[in-house]
Amino acid sequence: MSNGIGIASLIQADLATLTNAAQALSNTAISAASQFDASAPQHGFSFAQAMQDSVGKVNDGDVAASQKMADVESGKSDDLVGAMLASQEASLSFSMLMQVRNKVMGGLDELIKLPL
Repeated sequence: MSNGIGIASLIQADLATLTNAAQALSNTAISAASQFDASAPQHGFSFAQAMQDSVGKVNDGDVAASQKMADVESGKSDDLVGAMLASQEASLSFSMLMQVRNKVMGGLDELIKLPL
């Protein structure tokens, strides 16, 4: 029976911690998303800026891979292996970016379905 009492006290401690965290969250001010300007300089982490940076990096990788392939095709370069690796890296980067996009959109769909 002492094991059951120990588990019950652990559950009560966890519940108290969660209750305190919920109260702390309820005391913080929550701003509407429309109040934030995406063009304004952000302090700290910005998911939108991180996604824009990621899209830019993926695009830069694709442009670089295309240039390497064009150089090999025109005879300016004989680095076929480097061009193929750059092409595969660009393809994988794009696939990963699409997976992140799909997860974010799935999460957004779940948030929209939540009752108010």
